[in-house]
Amino acid sequence: MNTTTEIDEMLPEYDFSKGVRGKHFEAYKQSSNVIFLEEDVAKVFKNSESVNHALRLLINIADRETRNA
Repeated sequence: MNTTTEIDEMLPEYDFSKGVRGKHFEAYKQSSNVIFLEEDVAKVFKNSESVNHALRLLINIADRETRNA
């Protein structure tokens, strides 16, 4: 890459001179699980709480079925 080109493309209002690469990477990695729901599923589950509740119920059912098998 050409450093001159990179500098020329940077707008003057962007100042990353005191930036720290990867400063929030570990926190982001630990707390983000992005999942895309199909439209019909998203109509039923409006937020993370409702999705997590349903999945926990499913986990409990699966655990019981596994123990009873």
